[in-house]
Formats: sequence, structure tokens, C-alpha cells
Amino acid sequence: MTVIDISPSVMQFLLAFIIVVPLLGAVAALLPAPPGLKGKSPDQAVLRHGVTVTGAVLIAAIVLAVGFDHDHPATMQATTDISWIPALDVRIHLGIDGISLPLLLLTALLTFLCALYSYFKLPAGPSPKAFIALVLVLESGTLATFAVLDLLLFFLAFEMVLIPMYFLIARWGGDQRRAAAWKFILYTLLGSVVMLLGLLLIGLKSGTFDMVALATDNGRGLTTSVQVIAVLAIGLGLAVKTPMWPLHSWLPDAHTAAPTVGSVLLAGVLLKMGTYGFVRILLPIAPDGMRAFAPYLAAFAVVGIVYGSLACLALARNGAKGDLKRLIAYSSVGHMGFVLLGIATMTPTGVNGALFANIAHGLITGLLFFLVGAIKDRYGTADLDTLAGATGAALYGRAPRLGALLAFAAVASLGLPGLAGFWGEMLTLFGAYSPAEGLSRPAFRTFMAIGAFGTLLTAAYMLIVVRRVCMGEHTPHSQLSPDDRTARPADDPGRPTAVGGPPQLADIQRYEAAAWTPLAALTVLAGLWPAVLLGLTDPAVQKLLAGGKS
Repeated sequence: MTVIDISPSVMQFLLAFIIVVPLLGAVAALLPAPPGLKGKSPDQAVLRHGVTVTGAVLIAAIVLAVGFDHDHPATMQATTDISWIPALDVRIHLGIDGISLPLLLLTALLTFLCALYSYFKLPAGPSPKAFIALVLVLESGTLATFAVLDLLLFFLAFEMVLIPMYFLIARWGGDQRRAAAWKFILYTLLGSVVMLLGLLLIGLKSGTFDMVALATDNGRGLTTSVQVIAVLAIGLGLAVKTPMWPLHSWLPDAHTAAPTVGSVLLAGVLLKMGTYGFVRILLPIAPDGMRAFAPYLAAFAVVGIVYGSLACLALARNGAKGDLKRLIAYSSVGHMGFVLLGIATMTPTGVNGALFANIAHGLITGLLFFLVGAIKDRYGTADLDTLAGATGAALYGRAPRLGALLAFAAVASLGLPGLAGFWGEMLTLFGAYSPAEGLSRPAFRTFMAIGAFGTLLTAAYMLIVVRRVCMGEHTPHSQLSPDDRTARPADDPGRPTAVGGPPQLADIQRYEAAAWTPLAALTVLAGLWPAVLLGLTDPAVQKLLAGGKS
């Protein structure tokens, strides 16, 4: 069933359009604006250009989704297959199925919302032209990663996002931005070198780099030893990008230093590239190798779940001087642990849970980083002790709508039933209860129990954050200093202060509401109607795990 019948040639054009147009837009952003489009200033013109290009890509992605045949989500659609490097049999092979389509839409949506947010709240740094150009190159690389069906093309798209993100952190980030950017680029480049060796091994041993042909072959053309080596090499590169414990240490530094939109894109789409590689490449192409490493992958995943939660609890405690952005970054380590656990089960239930958790994490954590960035702009800091300091009521009393939305995002992140975060974690744990044939049930049920314990820890630190940031540390008014009683934030000098109450902050602005509302609405929609997403992914996952057979 298609909502609107669109011809295959138009579908091909739309898929190519959403990959190529951001690149063309990046080039155009660096050129002088035409006289009639300059607006009030060249800076405003280039920011409007970013909103226009990312908006056009989002519209094209939505039309692509509308024309997608939802009765056959396991079939590659909108495919293009053109010879590129005949000597190596490398082809420009594009296509989407029920696994890649949701990630494509998530990327297009988040990039548009980031461009819209930046139009009104551009981070401090060099030229806006360079900023918009980097965001557009980042979008193109991420979209290409989810759409290409050739191993070498996948690697090129995978690497394409590293340089833009490096510069976004290094030039527009906060404190320690250069050290964080170097750590990000070194970790990911070293992982990518190892991954490339694994991809070449598969291509040379099987005689093709075509991901569809390799998935259909289901590893039959590769010996077990080749599969094991390939999974080890490719898995290391993907694990760094995911990030999997203990290869995660670049992530908290990168998030803490990155500008708000950099953190949103890093958490919302870049981390998904690693887990997507596990599902698209390793599960169908090297199943024997994955089966050998699945228990170890699951073990690292559950350690990451618990470790991330304990790190968040340590940052959230009173007096720890924990950074709220850093805390959300560590929470991502735990959430991506659930994704890896689902993949390690090698079952349709677990892999569907992993894909659902991927999308849920992109929506919820993207919203959280938007909110934390706004809070940091208002307070001038993301330090938890300062945010919960001697104000008497914190966000609920100073910016109630902002506080309410932060509380909503926090409870969504902890997996409250009825919101998007619940289904991915539940399906992952169900998958671990009955792993694929050949995997140890006692071991995976132990992993399931540890993962379930991790959900309790997640609830603990998220509720502590809500209590401290939204409600504050209660301090009687009589104990407040005269400055605390009368101070107003620098960015909101005109707001009145209630007599005897906390100084007020600017609440959610219109442009913030425009950027955040879609994420909150989709979090509710995915929680109440999970069949929309699972109806896309499940047939594609079933076919993938069956070796290309529907």
C-alpha cells in the first residue's frame, strides 16, 4: 500500500535529491548571496538559506515516505545502481527499505530543526557561512550512510561526517572544545581504519561489495574464520561510533564542548550510523562471525548500560559539580547499550527493539540537548549545583513551561510506558530472554536481568535531575542573600520578579517551540502507536535475518 502512487523514476530522483542537494547547498552557502536575497544582512541570508535547503530535503524525505510501498517494506525501493569504479566493481547503489527509511526521516527532521533553531540562536563562533555549510555536508553524509548499498560507498559516507562535526565542535563549541574535537576525530578515524580493512576483506573474499547481494548470500561465500575477522574489524569501527563501552570516552567530552545543534546532531543521528552498520552489514553478511561475538557484544552492552547510569548518578548528586550536558551524554552510553543488546540477540524481536530504541533515542535525546542548551543560555552554565541553587523553585518557578518540557523529556528517556523510550527497551529485553539458536540462554537471561536493573538506575538519575533542576534545592527566602532575592538574568532584564519569589527567566520562545514541538509530539506518537514504526522494520528485519528470503 502506498499513500500516493509515485513512479519508480520519481522515487529514484527523490532519494538522489535528498543526498545531493545538501552538498550543493553547502557550496552555495559559501558563495555571495544574490542581491535580492540578502535580507537585512549576509549573515541572515545564509541562515535563511540553511533553513530553506534543509526544509526542502525534509519535504522530499516526507514525499519519499508517502510514496514508499508499505505493503513491501522488506523490498529495496527507490533503487539506483550505476557503475562507478569498474576495476573494483564499486557501484553507486542506492535504495531504502523499512530499516533505513525511519533513519532517513529522523536525519532530515533533526537537521531542519537545528537549522531553524540556529536561524534565531546562532552559536558564537566564526562565519555563519561556514557553520551552515558544515551542517549541510554533515546532513548529506549521514543521509548517504543510510541510503547506500555498496560497502565502499558506505565507508566513504560514514567518513564524510567526521570533518564537519570536528569543526563544529572545535570552532563553535564551548570550553575545552579543541581537546574534545581532537579526541572525537582520533577515536573515530582510528576505528574507521580498522573498519575499512574488514570491509575490504569481505569484498575481496566474496568478489563483490554489493550489500544486497552479500546479504542474500548470507555469509555462504565466506568461511567462518573470514567472518570472525571481518566482524572483529568492522565491529570495532562501528562500536567506536555507537559508542560502546569501553570505546565511549570521546562522547562525554564531545557533547560537553559541542554547541547545542552539534550535540543534537551527534546524539540524534551520528550515533545511529554505528548501530545501523551492525544491522545492515554484519548481521546478514557475516552471521557466523556475529554469532561468535554476540555474547561478548551483549556483555559490553550491559556493562555500558550500568556504567552510563552510575556515571549519571555520580554527576547528579548534590555537590558533585556535574554538568547537565555531560550527564545526558553519559545517558546516551546507557541507551545505546540497549540498542547493542538487542542486536546481539540476533532475533527479530531484539533487532526490532534495537531499531525502535534508535529512533526513540534520536527524538528524546535530541530534545534533551535542545532543552539543556536553552537552559545553559539562560543561566550561563549547565552546572547542576548552580541550576539547583538558592532560587527556591528552580525551573518550575522561573520558567514553568521550560521546566515541564524538561520533565517530560526526562520521563520519556527513562522509558515511561506510553512514550517512545519504553518500546525499544522492552523489546530488547524480550529478545534477550530468548536469543537466537546457538546462543546461550542462561548468559542472555543474565544480561536481560542486568539490563532491567539498568532501567531502574536510569529512572533514579533522571528523577534526581528533574527534582534538582525543575524543583531546586529548597532554601528559605530568609536565608537568601539580597542579590539572590533581586537578581534577574542578563538576557531577560525586563521580566518582573515576584515579591519574595525567585528571579524569573525567559520561558519557551516561539522559535524554540517550533523546533521542539515536533520532537515531543513524535515521542508521544511513537509511544502510543508503535505499530507505525514496527510495521516498517519488522518485515525488513525478518528478511535480513533469513538471508534475504522474505
